[in-house]
Amino acid sequence: MTKLRSLVMAGLVVTLGACTNFDQHSEIDALNEVQPVGSPFTQHLAEEYRVFANSEMHDMMDYPDALHFARKGLATASGEVVMPEPISDWNLLPHHMEELSTARGRLIVAFDLGAREVAPQQAAIAQARFDCWIEQQEENWQADDIAGCKSQYLQAISALEGMIEPMAPVVEAAPAPAPLPVPAEPMTPDDAMYLVFFDFDKSVVEAGGQNVLDAVADEAMKQNIARINVVGHTDSSGSQAYNEKLAMKRANAVREGLVARGVDAAMISVTGRGETELLVDTADDVREPANRRVQITFE
Repeated sequence: MTKLRSLVMAGLVVTLGACTNFDQHSEIDALNEVQPVGSPFTQHLAEEYRVFANSEMHDMMDYPDALHFARKGLATASGEVVMPEPISDWNLLPHHMEELSTARGRLIVAFDLGAREVAPQQAAIAQARFDCWIEQQEENWQADDIAGCKSQYLQAISALEGMIEPMAPVVEAAPAPAPLPVPAEPMTPDDAMYLVFFDFDKSVVEAGGQNVLDAVADEAMKQNIARINVVGHTDSSGSQAYNEKLAMKRANAVREGLVARGVDAAMISVTGRGETELLVDTADDVREPANRRVQITFE
């Protein structure tokens, strides 16, 4: 367990000790006894953390991580919305860090689109399996457990994305599979918004993004579209000057993809905003998959 997470755990247990009646019990015993309150999401998530913490304690004999997730479970049981594990709190290899960052980005985008309210149980399962995956990945020796948590997360997030009904029509193409579906009802051009996501420091439109471009081109040809606005964005990692250039490269890659699909180049307006308009607010120099995107709208 990293030093940062240990400090967070220490702070959380002080808080719980001051505001709960569990002082004479272990955190796991307390979580087993508590009656969760709050929203349907927090109640389901408290149950997920209860199962996970007990497994870490009794099956894995991993006392520190069992306490960590029991404390998250107690906070959730009190009605507090706790977030999926931060990537920076875990000691991961670079390629595991990138993969888990992408996975966390999908989860955060789903939450921002109302997944906790629309499908609270599925949202809780997705968060708990993500936390299980990152915990097992840091240990990096129980291959079956890593694969199990990862597979369960991917199944859960794919199902969750399929349940979301965005406020505005959104097609999301994350680096991982299972983009959000295009709504079945005909969309109003002025309300339509499409998102194409990119890998870290890349401007190549991957397979999921290609599917989004297919949908954009098809819609542009069916509707009376005057202009297509293509706006490139980056996360906050790197300098502002570099990110402005990278945002334009991403926007131009989308533009080229649309032109290749028969869209009139004169209709397409291309701009880059760099790191100035983050989809998920972060501190400076943070790799956030949800912010590495191109946004497409119609006029």
